[in-house]
Amino acid sequence: MSERPPRRRFLRRVARHRAAVAGSAVVVLLLLVAALAPLLAPFDPAAQSLDAGLSGPSWSHWLGQDRLGRDLLSRLLYGARISAVVGLGTVSLSLAIGLLAGSLSGFLGGRVDHLFMRLADILLAFPGILLAIAITSVLGPSLRNVLIALSALGWVGYARLIRGQILKVRELEFVQSARAVGSPPVRLLLVHILPNAVSPVIVEATFGIARAIVAEAGLSFLGLGVQPPAPSWGAMINEGRHFLFVAPHLTTVPGLAIMITVMAFNFLGDGIRDAMDVREEIR
Repeated sequence: MSERPPRRRFLRRVARHRAAVAGSAVVVLLLLVAALAPLLAPFDPAAQSLDAGLSGPSWSHWLGQDRLGRDLLSRLLYGARISAVVGLGTVSLSLAIGLLAGSLSGFLGGRVDHLFMRLADILLAFPGILLAIAITSVLGPSLRNVLIALSALGWVGYARLIRGQILKVRELEFVQSARAVGSPPVRLLLVHILPNAVSPVIVEATFGIARAIVAEAGLSFLGLGVQPPAPSWGAMINEGRHFLFVAPHLTTVPGLAIMITVMAFNFLGDGIRDAMDVREEIR
C-alpha cells in the first residue's frame, strides 16, 4: 500500500486532535462572523436608545443593551471584525519582517546577524505591553497604530526562531549538496533552506494571533486602542466595568468572547504543533 502524502498525513493528525478540531471550528466561525457582521447583526451597533440603557437580555436584544442602549450582540459581532483584523494583521506584518530579518541573519551571518540580533535584544529588554502603550501614546490611538505598536516587537520572536532553524538546516547534507553543485545563494535560501525551516514559525504564528487579540483588548481597555464608537471587545469591557454589579452582562459577554477566541487559537496551535512533530509517526 502506498504511503500517504505528507499533506494528508498532516491533516489526519490534526483531525485526531480533538481540541484542535474544536479550536479550528471556533476560528472558522469567528472569521465568518467577522466577514458577515453587517448581515448577521440585528441592529446598527452605533444606534442608541437611551431610555433602554443597561437593559438585560430580552427577546429583541438577546445579549442585552449597554449604557447608551446599543445592542450588545450587534456590537459583539462587529467587535469580532476588529479582533480578526488585529490578530491576522499583526501576525502577518510581524511574520513578514521576522522572516526577512531572521532569514538574512541566519543565512548571511557576520555583521548582518550581529545587527539584527542586537536590535532584537534591545527590543526584548522592554516589556511588550509597555512598549505598545508607549508607541500608541506617541502615535495616537487608532487601529493602524495598534498594528504598528504590536508589530514593533512581535517580529522579534519570529526572527529569532527562523534564524535558529536556518542555522540548523543549512548544515544538513541536502543543502551542502545543493551548494556543491553551484546553486545560487537566493535559490539555496528560498528553495532548499526556508521551506524546511518554516514549520515552527507557522505554529508560533497561530499562538501569536491569540496574543495579539489579548494585547489589542488590553490597549482598547486602557483607551489606547480602537476608539469609540468602534465596538472593540476590550473597550466594551472598559465601558461595562463601571456597571459590573448593575449590568454584569456588559463585561461578561465580551470577556467570554475574548476567552473563547484565545482558547480556540491556542488549541489550534497545539494541534498543528503536535501534527508537525515527527515523533507522531511512530504512534
